[in-house]
Amino acid sequence: MLVSDLTTKVLFETEKGYSYQCDLTNSIIINFVDTVSSYKIQDFLIFQRKVNSVDILNMLYDLSDQSDAQLIETTKRNFSRNLTICEIVQLRDLLNGTKFTLNLHSMLCNMVNVELI
Repeated sequence: MLVSDLTTKVLFETEKGYSYQCDLTNSIIINFVDTVSSYKIQDFLIFQRKVNSVDILNMLYDLSDQSDAQLIETTKRNFSRNLTICEIVQLRDLLNGTKFTLNLHSMLCNMVNVELI
């Protein structure tokens, strides 16, 4: 068994990327369209909220060239890319799926701990 098998756990995967948890660094790693970025859980949640706050409908209805893409950055510069509307939707899917997996895992752990007591 490889060391990487012991220290990483895939959380969620889509056509455009995947996320995993690294036990050595206690981080969430996001690989999206060949861009890899690492986040502590609090930073991941901030990034996920930021991506979800992009007003896609406004971008769709705005006919100017500037609205075809938007710069998405994190506070610690882990991720900085100019994304199209489709890429923003795909990144949302990856981040929301990752958050769902983390919440589900936390909920299951809490249920197991309650039953053991």
